[in-house]
Amino acid sequence: MSPLNHGVEDLLRELAPQVLGVLVRRHGGSAFDACEDAVQEALLAAALQWPEGGVPENPRGWLVTVASRRLVDQVRSESARRRREEALALATPQSALLAPAADASVPDRDDSLALLFLCCHPALSVPSRIALTLRAVGGLSTAQIAAAFLVPEATMAQRISRAKQTIKGLPLDAGAVDRLAEVRHVLYLVFNEGYTVTAGEELTAPQLSAEAIRLARMLLRLVPEDAETAGLLALMLLTDARRPARTGAYGELVPLAEQDRGLWDRQLLAEGVELLERTLPGGRAGPYQVQAAIAAVHGEAERADATDWPQVLALYDVLLRFDANPMVALNRSVAVAMVHGSAAGLGLLAELEGDKRLARHHRLLAVRGHLLELDGELGEAARAYREAAARTASAPERRHLAGRARRLEGLT
Repeated sequence: MSPLNHGVEDLLRELAPQVLGVLVRRHGGSAFDACEDAVQEALLAAALQWPEGGVPENPRGWLVTVASRRLVDQVRSESARRRREEALALATPQSALLAPAADASVPDRDDSLALLFLCCHPALSVPSRIALTLRAVGGLSTAQIAAAFLVPEATMAQRISRAKQTIKGLPLDAGAVDRLAEVRHVLYLVFNEGYTVTAGEELTAPQLSAEAIRLARMLLRLVPEDAETAGLLALMLLTDARRPARTGAYGELVPLAEQDRGLWDRQLLAEGVELLERTLPGGRAGPYQVQAAIAAVHGEAERADATDWPQVLALYDVLLRFDANPMVALNRSVAVAMVHGSAAGLGLLAELEGDKRLARHHRLLAVRGHLLELDGELGEAARAYREAAARTASAPERRHLAGRARRLEGLT
């Protein structure tokens, strides 16, 4: 069997949600599990045959045909596992499915967006939406998702199984445009978890961020006129462009102000800025566009001390009107400190301490340490860094914060 080349692999990943969408539309959400199994078998068949036999003229129709036949087999058979094992027979010339004719009944429409809507249904919890989206639309295995979110594979399997049970009977509705915001939010959360892992030994999980970017690109192709989806993709690109400079030679965290900007991915920066410039003049801005604009201001500065902080602050003022959450306010306090002085920023932090959602968050303490350091209060800054290090679940962040505390303690 020839190895699966990147072109075929990329094509299969692109077609997988489309094929699953066709089957779910035909057979209903109650058959979601069986449809997904059938699609996986069709993808296996393609992975075995296409590298040697060539990609069919209508690859989507080919996959739908194979998946539909496997689904019928599953319904007729009590042993879906045996049927999956028999899929290996597809690699032999004698297989009746070696070159199946494309299913003439496959609709031209792409059901990927409808599938995203289904996976992001409000009836599901946010963790379940993320898991199901990555499994059904992203094509990641349960083991891969579990590893990315640092939970046992059995736990993630149960989460995905419960999500599938919840969506049984729900329609595959591509017209549910009111849920587009839910889809964007899920992709945003996936990207953020990949860019800064919540817990564990690694600072980032590049696979998650890459998958979020891929799905955001797909979503924008499906809704090309949606400015906020374009803004979300621009934000991801502009942020991910900094990834090569975020860690040092030993995997240590490097904060934005200290990064070697020559390591930033200029191609991603240029694509993000171009997308943002094309989007912003077209209509009313939204929170993702504003966040992307903030990232673009940072990306345009050749040095940290060349950052246009008044513009950053103005954009945070706009963002706060869209999204008055404490994390936005926390980030804004840094911009206030850079424009109006560290004392002004510390005053805002004192107000945020009363917000229960943020009061014990390690990032509040980390920002306080940073602003106290700028203010020359090195002992107080070291204590804030120490407390922040004790509260974070991320090992790289903990090492970074403890290191800053030690450095300041050595100066006092």
